[in-house]
Amino acid sequence: MEAHFITGTGTDIGKTWLACALLRHWRAGGRCPAAFKPVLSGFDLRQPQTSDAGVLLAALGRSPTAAELDAIAPWRFAAPLSPDMAAAQEGRRVDFAELVAFSRRAVAAPQRPLLVEGVGGVMAPLDETHTVRDWIAASSLPCVLVAGSYLGCLSHALTALEALARVGAGVAAIAVNETPGSTVGLEATLEALSRHVPAVPLVAIPRASSQAAVARLAALLA
Repeated sequence: MEAHFITGTGTDIGKTWLACALLRHWRAGGRCPAAFKPVLSGFDLRQPQTSDAGVLLAALGRSPTAAELDAIAPWRFAAPLSPDMAAAQEGRRVDFAELVAFSRRAVAAPQRPLLVEGVGGVMAPLDETHTVRDWIAASSLPCVLVAGSYLGCLSHALTALEALARVGAGVAAIAVNETPGSTVGLEATLEALSRHVPAVPLVAIPRASSQAAVARLAALLA
């Protein structure tokens, strides 16, 4: 299929960093990937290039113009809060039906590989009744779950997997991003997690030398 939903066990876990690494890998190999970040909180209108959408566009070789931002991230909110709270501060809301329709149109685009990046963690609220998990299920896309290697990450990862399983969301891979300064080793985290989810491919992503790991993950998503 070569179209995947990038989600995470929580916010600031490295979803965008990993998505950009995958996009650069594919482009370096002569591919023409596409990426979308439909919902975005913490957007600074004065510095769009520093936003998640801005860095995704940079990884795609495109500039963060208003038109480009609208094309990949139409729901942009200033407050660094969950989407429902950030939208409410602006007197707006995320229309779930419109979000799902946008995501399906994005997936229908011919470019491959294609990534749709979520916002926050698996259970981040989008509106009064829907979470990112509902969005993933409605998209029918297999997801890449991004986790960390910090103390407590195993519980967070397994909880996220349980939540996804309850709505029948497929998990193509788990990417364990190395957490800087963690007291828990990256390989130890991977080994422990593998005992609980033996059927899901796991990839450890060391931040200092990530290219080979990103290539392995890219191969799994092909």
